[in-house]
Amino acid sequence: MSLTEIQTRIDKAALTAGRDPGDVTLIAVSKMQPDALVRDVLDSGHRVFGENRVQEAARKWPAFREDFDDIALHIIGPLQSNKVRQAMELAQAIHSVDRVKLAQTLARLADELGSCPDLFIQVNTGEEPQKAGVLPSEADFFVSEVRKLGLPLKGLMCIPPVDEAPSLHFALLAKIAARNELSGLSMGMSGDFEQAVALGATHVRVGSAIFGARD
Repeated sequence: MSLTEIQTRIDKAALTAGRDPGDVTLIAVSKMQPDALVRDVLDSGHRVFGENRVQEAARKWPAFREDFDDIALHIIGPLQSNKVRQAMELAQAIHSVDRVKLAQTLARLADELGSCPDLFIQVNTGEEPQKAGVLPSEADFFVSEVRKLGLPLKGLMCIPPVDEAPSLHFALLAKIAARNELSGLSMGMSGDFEQAVALGATHVRVGSAIFGARD
């Protein structure tokens, strides 16, 4: 599927839902993709990318930024405490804030660095034990704790269980965000981004539909 086709489908889903297509950001998930394929997407004019691992982002993106302006990098995978500084120096947004210790580290480093990427709290909407994220029942409390630290909290993120209807999880995330007066919703991937847009996604994370299956 071409990048243009994906963007067209996002725009159509937004318009059908009575939304402004400009309110939805397409994040091209470039994790584990060959540099040549990433460069092709950059050459097409796209500038918003997502990486799971900080170490891969550190290898890949400084070099690309020498050749391309205005790249916005989003860290979308689990973030270890010892990688936080590097993530903050590389990325414009972090989508996987999921514990108090991590939030405290972000706040301390934000004071040191004088800035902080936009932050999204990951919510484990399916309550899956193997998956990162705060539980839905704990999300309101965690939002308040992050806000107390003065961090730039923009919204929530989720990854629905593979064997359940994603729309139920998107609706749950939107409900939690609304009652906490958060406008950002990072939800929807290659197989369900149109459903996510219909339910309010502001950021969709699309990888394989853009780049093809990873090796």
